[in-house]
Amino acid sequence: MSATVYIFNFDGDMKLTQGYLDKLQQILSESEYSVRYERGTFQSGWCLLEQKRIVVLNKFLDTEGRINTLLDLIPQVKIDFDKLTLESQKLYSQLLPVEN
Repeated sequence: MSATVYIFNFDGDMKLTQGYLDKLQQILSESEYSVRYERGTFQSGWCLLEQKRIVVLNKFLDTEGRINTLLDLIPQVKIDFDKLTLESQKLYSQLLPVEN
């Protein structure tokens, strides 16, 4: 039986800041996803409308909550690696799950 293990390789300079949140949102944007913040009853803090490529996050999450939500979400959506900038490719590669 194999399991998916998520390993996030943060470098020592990476902080849970608005700048880091912007970089995570950029990955989605470069893959033609729109990120919106709305209020509603979200079981996991987010909702994905795959056909329209829209990610809806709970607007009441603080910056750390938004980052953690995107860290959970990004490995689950279809990202076109070739459309990402070099910086986004590097960050995205760090977010991919490692198979055991």
